[in-house]
Amino acid sequence: MEPSGTHSGPPSTHTIATAVPLTGGGSCISAARHLAADFLARVQADQDVAVSARAMDLTQLVVSELVTNARKYAPGPIRVELRIEEAAVEVTVRDGGRVQPLVCDVDPLRVGQHGLEIVRAVSRSFQVHAEPSGKRVTAYIALGDDPGAGPD
Repeated sequence: MEPSGTHSGPPSTHTIATAVPLTGGGSCISAARHLAADFLARVQADQDVAVSARAMDLTQLVVSELVTNARKYAPGPIRVELRIEEAAVEVTVRDGGRVQPLVCDVDPLRVGQHGLEIVRAVSRSFQVHAEPSGKRVTAYIALGDDPGAGPD
């Protein structure tokens, strides 16, 4: 997995990002989690951007949940994009599915289908956008320990 579009510089003046296409095979969920961890570790080490342990864990969780949904419900390849935006990491997963994902209401008795519920609970914001070739699902996770920090 080679990152694309990685730029150096302070996050407020330059974009720090990576994007990787995934085939949707059985190992793509693990590969996406590793991509997220590696990206944040590089941002922290190379760009001197503060990334809390909370942000590292939550970013991997969100990537895992979004890629799992894309693999389960959408045909074709998946694209994972990570970008530092001010005090947050923007996680975007693109897939070929035209059906908008359903975020279920909280129900502790429901077995399964909690992925987007979790993503929505741990993210600063969560959005789904239709695109000509499928959809784009984006979540923002605060880089610090303050879950309210980052873009709206």
